[in-house]
Amino acid sequence: MKMNTMKMSLRMMIVLMGAVVIANGVAAQDAAAGDAADNSFTAEAWGSLGAGIALGLAAIGAGYAQGGIGSAAVGMLAEDDSKFGAALIFTALPESLVILGMMPLFIG
Repeated sequence: MKMNTMKMSLRMMIVLMGAVVIANGVAAQDAAAGDAADNSFTAEAWGSLGAGIALGLAAIGAGYAQGGIGSAAVGMLAEDDSKFGAALIFTALPESLVILGMMPLFIG
């Protein structure tokens, strides 16, 4: 895997992680301040929309990052079998982004 492709994948993962954090904050704030001015149905709808955006962006980011990381891990394992642990960690790392994107579904 070229170094520029890896840098681009990591940058995309960081940007999407930031978007997930912002969407999680919106979902939490809507759930906390739902009774103030709007009716409860509108607050619940906005909370669900924020949770859906967070999960969707997390899944897209993980899929994009895992495409490059998976091919690099297979190439690394083809050259040296002793690096299986590192390949497994790097392959499973983008999946934590999806877990963070699923948090608002259980919070709200």
